[in-house]
Amino acid sequence: MESIVWPEGARSCVALAFDLDGPTGDAMLDGSLRHNPGHFTLGAYGPYRALRRILEVLASQQVPATFFIPTWVVTQWPRQCREIVEAGHEVAYHGHLHEPFWTLDDHRQREVMACSRKIFADLLGIQAEGFRTPSGDWGKDTAKVLLEFGVTYSSSMRGDDRPYFVNVEDQSASLVEIPARWELDDYASLAYTQAPDFPAGLDRIAPYRQVLENWCAEFDGSHAEGLCLTTLFHPKVSARPGRIALLEGFIAHMKSQHGVWFARGREVAAHWRAHHAGASIDG
Repeated sequence: MESIVWPEGARSCVALAFDLDGPTGDAMLDGSLRHNPGHFTLGAYGPYRALRRILEVLASQQVPATFFIPTWVVTQWPRQCREIVEAGHEVAYHGHLHEPFWTLDDHRQREVMACSRKIFADLLGIQAEGFRTPSGDWGKDTAKVLLEFGVTYSSSMRGDDRPYFVNVEDQSASLVEIPARWELDDYASLAYTQAPDFPAGLDRIAPYRQVLENWCAEFDGSHAEGLCLTTLFHPKVSARPGRIALLEGFIAHMKSQHGVWFARGREVAAHWRAHHAGASIDG
């Protein structure tokens, strides 16, 4: 495998990332949320209550992170979202209502991005550079639309365990993709679900010790090969009182290894663009 150059001689890269979705997504988009207060309160728990625990862990461990936030969440919890920026972390695009971009035509995608850009500027005073598609995929025009709105990188796809360039048709510029993986999505192991309820009576979450071991094993493999690891963590899922220790333990494990570069997504993208002209995947 080709050698990857990381800053200051680091062996591998970690770009911690959190999706602060709040009560957005399908139930918001189809209008059913107003008939499901339980769903709303579960989502609202993320920005209202759980986010503070994550910020405290990041501060105590002295590591940066990127928060991908649907901008409707910013309009509802502006103070909490400003605390992210004030703590020195990055805030990046994640739709307005967590829209699946692959279902939107290019006109509608531009409307969502324009709305999001204005909210970030007006309420947080920032111009975002990163984007994570809310649905884990995108439409044929999405990459081009992102470039139009000044996006320099995406963290949406699964095509590698290193950053790579996404060439965009008819565009001289490209996007840097910082691929994430479902193995490091806390929903996969920690999100409780009642359906299907079979076998009856069994919990739908994994043992916490096993979850931490799995996350650490993923890092160990990435670090051994000198790769780039990012996460798909959600405050409303993994920042509850009994689970925040998983994040603390995960970061502590990574920090205990020599030569880990902890960076925000925009820093990873800028470094990759400056030092690697490697494999491209056409957008």
